[in-house]
Order: sequence, then C-alpha cells, then structure tokens
Amino acid sequence: MSTPATPSASIPTFEQHFGRAPQVTASAPGRVNLLGEHTDYQGGFVLPTAIPQVTTVALGANGTREHRVFAADLNEQSVFAVGGNAEGGFARYVAGALALGGAPDGLDVHVTSNVPMGAGLSSSAALEVAVLRGLRDLGILDASDERIALIAQRVEHEFVGVQCGIMDQMASSVANSATMLLLDTRSLERHLLPLPAGAEVLVIDSGVPRKLAESGYNERRAQVEEAARLLGVTELRDVQDPQSVEALPQPLRERARHVVSENARVQAALAADVDAARFGVLMNASHASLRDDYAVSHPRVDALVALLQAHADVFGARMTGAGFGGAVVALVRAGQASAVAQAVLAQYGPEGRQVVP
Repeated sequence: MSTPATPSASIPTFEQHFGRAPQVTASAPGRVNLLGEHTDYQGGFVLPTAIPQVTTVALGANGTREHRVFAADLNEQSVFAVGGNAEGGFARYVAGALALGGAPDGLDVHVTSNVPMGAGLSSSAALEVAVLRGLRDLGILDASDERIALIAQRVEHEFVGVQCGIMDQMASSVANSATMLLLDTRSLERHLLPLPAGAEVLVIDSGVPRKLAESGYNERRAQVEEAARLLGVTELRDVQDPQSVEALPQPLRERARHVVSENARVQAALAADVDAARFGVLMNASHASLRDDYAVSHPRVDALVALLQAHADVFGARMTGAGFGGAVVALVRAGQASAVAQAVLAQYGPEGRQVVP
C-alpha cells in the first residue's frame, strides 16, 4: 500500500476536529488505466496501475447513532444516520461504505486525500476502499481485498447511482504503482505484470473536471447492454466476429465497436514481443476509439493528448477514466516524464498539471 497522505499544518487533524485520537487509520490509492477503458462492465480485460497518491481515513466510535464525516481538504462535514445515506457529495461514498461494511454504531470519520478529484483517477474508489479497510481494521468487517472491491462497487451502484464496473475498486484494493494489473473483470482473475521496458507512466490532469453520475456514463452502459442483447451475447466480451457489430444501428454500432476493439487491444498488449513503442501505438488507438466511437472525450483532453503524442519521448497517450474531462495518461521514455510534462504543459496552458510521477 502506498504511503498515507500527511495532512498539512493548515488542515485540521482528527484530533483537532473531533477532540480525541482515532482508533484506526487506513488508506488506499487512486489508479490510472493504461488500456481497457469502458470494458469492465462488459466482462472485458483491463490494465490499470495504482498511482502514488492516496486517500487516508481515520475512524473512531462516537457513541451515537449518527456518523459524522469530515473531509479535511474540503473543510466539509456531513452527518447522517447509521445505515443511511448522506445528502450528497463526497459523503455518499463514505455512507455507502459504512452501511454495506456493517458499521453498527456511529463513527467519526476524518478524510484527507491527495488523489485529484474529478480527474478520472478513481478518487471515489480510493475513498470507498480506504473506509472499508478502516472497518476491517476495527474488526467490524471480515473481508478479503477482493471482497472489499466488490462491496465498494455496490456503494457506487446503490448509494451514488453510478452503474460502474469493477476495475476502479479492484485497482484501488489490489494494485500497486510498480506494476500493471491485468484483470479479467468477469472472473476477477488477475496478474501483476511489469511495465514495458524502458518506459514510465506520466499522468497529466487536463483541468477539465467531470462528474461521473452527471455525465453520459450510465447512458453508455445502457447502450452497450442493448448492443449485446441485439447481438445475442451475454456481454460484448463474447463477440467472436468483430465485423458483426457493423450490422448494429447507430450509435450502438460505434459503442460496441469500441468495446470489442478495446478488448482486442488489451490482448495485443500482452503478447510476448510487445515493447514500449508497440504498447504506445495501442494507447493511441484506444484514445481514437474513445473519442470517435465511444464519444467520451473532450476537446481540451484531445488537445492535451495530441501534444503528448507529438513529443519525441512519448510512446503513446490517451484519455483515462470514464471521460468527459479529467486526466490523460502517457507512456514515456524512462527518466523523461518530468521533462515531457514541462514541455507539453507550456504549450497546453495553465489549467493542466502533472499528477504522476
């Protein structure tokens, strides 16, 4: 697990806000996805990696029938009944994790995070997993890392209203920042794989925020489910002939084409002879598919990706996360990530910022 975030002197600690020490502290990382976008809710294959940034929660019993959740970085507090949901915002993720994690009595929860919010780097999954880990450390929840991810996914579905796949929660719960996580999102079989030799990961936030539940995410999921139904398969992962999707009506044709081709790109990235240059070509193709067929990119994100792809030390670049704004990920020559970021951001503008490394 990554090193927990350390609150700055200006951010109140648990002790300062609640007047006593917490019982446990737990953390979980954000993630960036290298390949396999919008395939996890169709039983597909994904290749995420954890990022160094983490969300940290401190928890302690408060002797009441209410949970009190304080987001120190936002200076926001939410209070809601045990087993209930919060009114909105960040607290819904905490409320869902506490309810589904089985918290029987009131808890005080202090949250700090250096995972960028609204950037497509799974700040919500990191929060859910961190809270569930905290419940496990308290002895309330008896769960493996895999089960924690599955509970966190239910939080999204039942408390937040986003019908997400399992990738983000699994990456936050079982991945690390030194390897790629190859995850079969149907069976949950997984393997940790090395990054392409001679390369490192660069993540830049475009500065265009997105709100997943308010975006077209649920619409895209409904579209690919309908495409699978029309094709007579359980999930688009089961499509044997990629050409079969061309008979679908628009926009189902384009949506299905992306999912089927994206699964193929992940499989191609696993070939023994794939080097950083070939991996980068697959990333570039993934972005084009997300932009044109899945229609989840944004003009500013496209501009940032284009600048990265044009740089001599970049093997490939693409949007990452659900889209509609957020971050981009690039595979760059080892040792050159910071130099690439500096050069690209000078052209892109002040709204962008380097996140990883």
